[in-house]
Amino acid sequence: MILTLATDLAGVGASASDFGFLLHKNPARPQSIEITGGTAHVFYPEATDDRCTAAVLLEIDPIALVRSGRGKASEGFTLGQYVNDRPYAASSLLAVALGKLFRTAMNGRCDARPELAARAIPLEIHVPALPCSGGAALAERMFAPLGWNVDARPVPLDPEIPAWGPSRYVDLRLTGVLRLADALNHLYVMLPVLDDAKHYWVGPDEVDKLVRAGEGWLGAHPDKELISRRYLAHRRYLADSALERLAEADGVAEPEVASEEGPVSLAVERRTSVAAVLKELGARRIADLGCGEGALVGELLKDPMVGELVATDVSARALISAKRRLHYDDLPDRQRDRLRFLQSSVTYADHRLAGLDAAVLMEVIEHVDPPRLPALAKAVFQTARPGAVVVTTPNSEYNVRFDSLPAGTFRHPDHRFEWTRPEFAHWASQVADMYGYSVEFRPVGAVDPEVGPPTQLALFKLREKVTN
Repeated sequence: MILTLATDLAGVGASASDFGFLLHKNPARPQSIEITGGTAHVFYPEATDDRCTAAVLLEIDPIALVRSGRGKASEGFTLGQYVNDRPYAASSLLAVALGKLFRTAMNGRCDARPELAARAIPLEIHVPALPCSGGAALAERMFAPLGWNVDARPVPLDPEIPAWGPSRYVDLRLTGVLRLADALNHLYVMLPVLDDAKHYWVGPDEVDKLVRAGEGWLGAHPDKELISRRYLAHRRYLADSALERLAEADGVAEPEVASEEGPVSLAVERRTSVAAVLKELGARRIADLGCGEGALVGELLKDPMVGELVATDVSARALISAKRRLHYDDLPDRQRDRLRFLQSSVTYADHRLAGLDAAVLMEVIEHVDPPRLPALAKAVFQTARPGAVVVTTPNSEYNVRFDSLPAGTFRHPDHRFEWTRPEFAHWASQVADMYGYSVEFRPVGAVDPEVGPPTQLALFKLREKVTN
């Protein structure tokens, strides 16, 4: 099977020969790598200042593929494991080869030409024989929303007998002006999606690969459900997990925050800030209310002084994802004994949460409809009544600093509201007075002198436990 990538960089003021730097493959030296069941080669049929073409040739040995245990499930019958189209047609095996050959390019890194790696460049991609379960129309549906001009032509079953009609293959040509990293990630995801027959075991780690390769584009694709389902071999629980993670990432990209070790994301800054507050409180029994996929729980598990962690979420799927992310079944017994998962809603009283040292609502309240906020306050501050409550929420005043966020819109499509600092202070002060807590406010992230921090944090302390 073969795939070619070509470019003419004159339009962006560069030489086409720079394509080799972007791909991290020298045009003067063909290279090969071994993959399961075959060998992948990369070479350049042409490499001039005007035009450069890189070709990926994948040689598959069906016998070696079966012996590796990777070719059995999808081929059906015994002879079909050895006699099939795998050596000739692009498939998930080619996607694996692309991931190994061009891993650095897929990450958007090029130390020799960093400015070129960050730019959209003219690209032409040709896959002469692509299995496409859905035909040329599906190829158009998959690639066109990503900015590609798509020319997908059905390959006839037999050119000498037109009456037999088209085969399951298309001759695919894509042209467009995109970043090379984006183009490679599109191929990495779409090749197995169009084939709809992965040739290796699909497990939870494939969700991570899909979310990583789909960062910045898959969450907005109109067929993201179909893509997730096919990429994950129609395993519904995996597809649901991928869609939940894509939905979380579908909001505006959060800024990086400077630290002594370099820039970190606001999500990391938020987790570490909350963990630091809990450590300052000396809290040993903690509930993460609305834990999602367990990012904060993972952070808190690092602290040996935390004796009990209760992770709750209204979504059973989120709890499954959290367990998977934390490798709960593989944790040592002592670690597992510290951790409990409960399906629970923050707007309903849950007496199982009563009497803890602290509870956390990290980026939760903005997902609750405003009329339900009094129920949330009663459930947390009256029924559960922990010694302290830590609440974080976006500061809507900071939204003007997000270049990609249109005016008047929220950071995430599931947000029901986003508060200014005075609005958050008003709500928190009312709750504190009503339920016998004191409250103080802290910034999370770099503080802008005009609009404040990107995230605001409120620390509630039960008055009867506050010492002078």
